[in-house]
Amino acid sequence: MIKILDQIGRYFLMLKEVFNKPTKWVVMRPLIFKEVDDLIIGSMAIVAFISFFIGGVVAIQTALNLTNPLIPKSLIAFATRQSVILEFSPTFISIIMAGRAGSYITSSIGTMRVTEQIDALEVMGVNSLNYLVFPKIIALILYPFVIAISICLGIMGGWLAAVYGGFVGSDEFIRGIQTDFHPFHILYAFIKTFIFGFVLATIPSFHGFYMKGGALEVGKASTTSFVWTCVVIILIDYLLTQLLLS
Repeated sequence: MIKILDQIGRYFLMLKEVFNKPTKWVVMRPLIFKEVDDLIIGSMAIVAFISFFIGGVVAIQTALNLTNPLIPKSLIAFATRQSVILEFSPTFISIIMAGRAGSYITSSIGTMRVTEQIDALEVMGVNSLNYLVFPKIIALILYPFVIAISICLGIMGGWLAAVYGGFVGSDEFIRGIQTDFHPFHILYAFIKTFIFGFVLATIPSFHGFYMKGGALEVGKASTTSFVWTCVVIILIDYLLTQLLLS
């Protein structure tokens, strides 16, 4: 328990240092564009693939469980929409991103620590935390854009699976999507996503920056950062659901 509290304290000290002594914009700009390419654009393919088929799976499973003829088939679309917007896209995709982007962040910073590149930055008077972590935080501000695409593809996958699987007609599916729609649910998803993006940028960076040892420890740090990122995402998901939807 003491070790965990110590880690939390060091994490918040790291955040404070990230925003101190900022690197010049001329240097920071290409770093931000590189992180956007690596973390956002580079993740779009796997996010699109998973979102599309998750939406289809949710629609099929809902349809197969609607055995009562009194229940309208439009409920398939309603359940797909609610599942994708409220939970699958914001939370499930964030856990996938913890493995894809989080492991990349930890391993890249950890490798710099092992090869003493971080020490070289500090010798030159560069705020290494700002130089390494701040571009990742800025890049993942665009993370809600990724989840917006994920939501659209998830619902589209549900529509294709339900309609072409013969479970419901297209008109009835679209009517189900529009049933009892609350715009706040979209805002709720984006609020979660924005916070998850900050977590995805900072926790893997923390484990990579403060790791000790050699090449073997880089892999261990990546695994540890993935576990802790997932734990924090689930906890934040629970708290935000209680605060915003209760």
